[in-house]
Amino acid sequence: MSFSPGGNTLASGSSDNTIRLWDAKTEQHLNTLEGHTSGVSSVTFSPDGNTLASGSWQEIRLWDVNTGNNIRTLEGHTGRVTSVSFSPDGSTLASGSWDGTVLLWTLTPTMDTETPSLTEDVNNDGVVDVQDIIYVAQRYGQTGQDAADVNEDGVVNIDDIVLVAAAIDSAPSAPSIRSQTPKDLTAAKVSGWLAEAKLIGNQTAIYQRGILTLEQLLAALTPQETALLPNYPNPFNPETWIPYQLSQDATVTLTIYDTQGVMVRQLALGYQQAGFYTDRTKAAYWDGRNDMGEQVASGVYVYHLKAGDYSAMRKMVILK
Repeated sequence: MSFSPGGNTLASGSSDNTIRLWDAKTEQHLNTLEGHTSGVSSVTFSPDGNTLASGSWQEIRLWDVNTGNNIRTLEGHTGRVTSVSFSPDGSTLASGSWDGTVLLWTLTPTMDTETPSLTEDVNNDGVVDVQDIIYVAQRYGQTGQDAADVNEDGVVNIDDIVLVAAAIDSAPSAPSIRSQTPKDLTAAKVSGWLAEAKLIGNQTAIYQRGILTLEQLLAALTPQETALLPNYPNPFNPETWIPYQLSQDATVTLTIYDTQGVMVRQLALGYQQAGFYTDRTKAAYWDGRNDMGEQVASGVYVYHLKAGDYSAMRKMVILK
């Protein structure tokens, strides 16, 4: 939680992925800010009280306190963002994370951006990035007047996705596609867009640039190798998340054993597409119970991932 500089407004982050703003004097609920895809673990106001920063899993979002609009999304951490803090002049934001790093973000020019808006900035957050591609994809096939119809031909289709992709690296202040960590896309979906775009056969420079950006995005969404990663938290009580990544589509099974080799729990995760299953919305989840629904005892356990021909094991600890 965080008070505004004047103490009139209280911001509280929640595990339901939202931030709520309250009048500190009357206790009246003022607004609910939505956009995070994981629980909000840290919030803070800028020195002038006009901007709110919130930290979640691998991302920080900046909000206009007066309108409730998401101004900007900052991505770079590989774990939960546990603390955010503005510098005294509001030009720099510091963020700390479970991944053991502290990142500094330069927020100048100020939020009142002086750069002209771009047609490809379809979600109107001041930057052309992967979130704009997602915005267009969510409106795919819609007709009529819509910001997602970038080329204004009356329908939202693959051409609009390619045009947004082409503008990502050329837009002012746009982050590199390689530095972004998309959470709302799958490799299969991007691969489908690429196939459709290439089938059109448009050889213009801008179209080919958009295809190249989609190819870079596909590479970012596809791990080079399948891997079982350390669970978090570890030690834990009573629940934990077990992340992994798949370099190719596979049927995935996670089995948990005690130190005697006796199976405790088996999680049949099904047939899954290549990609990163690392955040809490995608990683395997274990509630510390066996197949009978009973809470297991404290101690060391082994978890085994089977994905196609891949097999790997790691240890974890329950402490009560």
